[in-house]
Amino acid sequence: MAVGTQGTVEAIWLKRAVHGPMDPVTEATLVEGEGIENDANRGRSKRQVTLIEREVFDALRESLPGADPAMRRANVMVRGLPLEGSRYRVVRIGEARILIHGETKPCERMDEQCQGLTAALGPRWNGGAFGVVVQGGVVRVGDTATYEAGDDG
Repeated sequence: MAVGTQGTVEAIWLKRAVHGPMDPVTEATLVEGEGIENDANRGRSKRQVTLIEREVFDALRESLPGADPAMRRANVMVRGLPLEGSRYRVVRIGEARILIHGETKPCERMDEQCQGLTAALGPRWNGGAFGVVVQGGVVRVGDTATYEAGDDG
């Protein structure tokens, strides 16, 4: 993965309750070691923030026109920042830094929203990545998202 790859935050969602709806917001506050303020998953050990790629959903819409990025139930959607193979890399998004711990595997809940979405999100990190907040701060739609130099995984 190329150091210096730069992306942009395209969307942010907060989850009010476990299995609850995903609410689109224009900004969110990330809290070091805890996750996203006012999100139901705040406080989880390694899955405090989830990220997806805009490009994945653009490609999926060819075969699954009903697939919407909000269906993935992730917190942050980026464009131009490949997530595949990003385990143990640090991504800076807005004022915050997130240590990626792994690939987010899709579950059967994806097919409840769009038949075929679970299988489509399965290969090559298409389901996105999850990580922990190592530096808190505000993240806004339109912010830059970059991998930190010197942490090539």
